[in-house]
Amino acid sequence: MNESTTRDERFAHGLEVLKKVDGEAGQRVVDSLADINPELGHQIVAWAFGEIYDRPGLAPRDRQLVTLGMLTALGGCEAQLDVHVNAALNVGLTPEQITEALLHSAVYCGMPKALNATFVAKKVFAERGLLPLGQQPAPAAATSA
Repeated sequence: MNESTTRDERFAHGLEVLKKVDGEAGQRVVDSLADINPELGHQIVAWAFGEIYDRPGLAPRDRQLVTLGMLTALGGCEAQLDVHVNAALNVGLTPEQITEALLHSAVYCGMPKALNATFVAKKVFAERGLLPLGQQPAPAAATSA
């Protein structure tokens, strides 16, 4: 988008991006703001998705990995994690890649935040019929020489 686009054009473009990434979940978030803060809904669509999310520097799957990590680090963002775990699946991340990212977050964010995010992912995976996930191999036992 360039600076000469209108407010309505930026919103329309952002809505296209939002639908590709978040599907119905993103629209539900925007709709839920209509009676209290429609401008925030507009900014989510026009700015966050139309301007930032659609930049060419990162692929949508990479943006979702970053988003999952940041929401996990913040903590208390379970509702947003729900939307973005769904979005991560929508843009091609596998459940195993998502859980690996959340496991990795435990190192930097702490176990409680990683657990909370993982339980959100579990809920989303269950809703989408993706559980149980394949078993991860156990770490190799240390051998003594």
